[in-house]
Amino acid sequence: MATPIVESLPAQVSPPEFSLSAARPHAVPGAEVVAIPVLPAEEDGGSPLLGPGAAELGDLLGLDLLTLLELNASSGKAGEITTYPLPVGGPDHPDLRWVLLVGVGGQRPADFRRAGAALARATVDRGTVATTIPALSPADGLEAFVVGATLGSFVFHWKSEPLEHQPVVRLVLAAVPDTRDEKRALERAVAVAGAGWRARVLASVPSNLKNPAWLADQARAVAENAGLDFTVWDEKQLAADGFGGIVGVGQASDTPPRLIRLDYSPRKTSRKTPTVVLVGKGITFDTGGLSIKPGESMVNMKRDMTGGAVVISVLAALAAVECPVRVVGLVAAAENAISGNALRPGDVVRHYGGRTTEVTNTDAEGRLVLADALAYAVDKLDPDVIVDIATLTGAMKVAMGQRTGGFFANDDALATSLFDAANAAGEPLWRFPLAAVYEDKITSKVADSDNAPGGPGAIVAALFLQHFVGDVSWAHLDVASAGDSPTENYEWTTGPTGFGARALLQWLGSPDPLVGVR
Repeated sequence: MATPIVESLPAQVSPPEFSLSAARPHAVPGAEVVAIPVLPAEEDGGSPLLGPGAAELGDLLGLDLLTLLELNASSGKAGEITTYPLPVGGPDHPDLRWVLLVGVGGQRPADFRRAGAALARATVDRGTVATTIPALSPADGLEAFVVGATLGSFVFHWKSEPLEHQPVVRLVLAAVPDTRDEKRALERAVAVAGAGWRARVLASVPSNLKNPAWLADQARAVAENAGLDFTVWDEKQLAADGFGGIVGVGQASDTPPRLIRLDYSPRKTSRKTPTVVLVGKGITFDTGGLSIKPGESMVNMKRDMTGGAVVISVLAALAAVECPVRVVGLVAAAENAISGNALRPGDVVRHYGGRTTEVTNTDAEGRLVLADALAYAVDKLDPDVIVDIATLTGAMKVAMGQRTGGFFANDDALATSLFDAANAAGEPLWRFPLAAVYEDKITSKVADSDNAPGGPGAIVAALFLQHFVGDVSWAHLDVASAGDSPTENYEWTTGPTGFGARALLQWLGSPDPLVGVR
């Protein structure tokens, strides 16, 4: 048999760098682009307003920027851009080539994200861009702008030739003082944006490279860089410890399954410091198994480990957002393949802890691997809260489209915290009911449960998982709806989205993530 060629990941582009400067944007050395915010008119029929740095820039260049807006019918809508070229630079600014007037709408976080993403797309291949957009409201706008500009720049490639276009190299946040508080805010913003970027990269890697062992290696590298504890179970350890769901799903693949664990502790801990467990689905490719998917449904299945990518990326950023609780990340990683050793419809698997499942559909594999990790978390980690995240059901995509995730929770306070955090972060979630009326759907005559009995798909999957968390406060995030973006749309780039990383960091980076949780 010929030895398969093992690919390696080509060098990827880097996200933009960010820095602070108390100077006005026209005074930033080497800036090729100056971007000034545009605010909508304060009253109907009025003219848009220009933000910090506009007067000085207009005087320097001899430009009437308000007339420029009027000639272009600019409204100040978030993400709207009016451009003015400077082919030979400006007085004492030979590098300056463009002035961009960028709409910031109502100056909500969503508006700053959109403005950042639009500016990033408008400045590809530029070296240095200076902007005062965040200076309008550093407390609300800085992080949102940095997230938008970073994720709007995202590119993944596997090309043999150099990319035609590269993200902007450096964005200077002008008229924002370089103080300790602002530096701290920028560090947090870069970490949050970086988590979204990392999750997208991991989800974008093709599965001829990405397998459970490769994903474990990425987690190990994250742990070493972020000072996290790292543990991994190989296929023999998984079998010995009774992880029948993970072993069963992964047994048909030439690349065996893994369970990955990352541990974070805040700087100040005590016996009273609560523990949150994050569990991510890590199916590195999903054929559907013997219940095989249609070919067109398989195309995006390299990203069926989005939940695992999010967990790894969140753990990497917890220190930067000063998360005050212990967090354990578990990624149940397997490839759902087809071979003579594949799970068959009708097989029964025994999960960690002893509960059994009749596998009536091998394409409902995500809940099988999650169940093992959830049961392990309850048994060994004494969690105060468990949150799992997975691209789990096509039913969620039918319900929510591709811009909003769905979630379930057995604790109202936890549900409220996650809902609010997700909306604030720009990754909105909508709560679904754990409708007990469908509980009889998951019963089996030969096992404790049936993994795919039909009915309302997302709800039935959540009810299946609920049996593995006992009385622990728990939320289940089904992000199959938002795991891929069909188009470029502000901070969303076409392809895997890494949806959930920002929402979880918004929640875990709050002063008291578990407030009100029972």
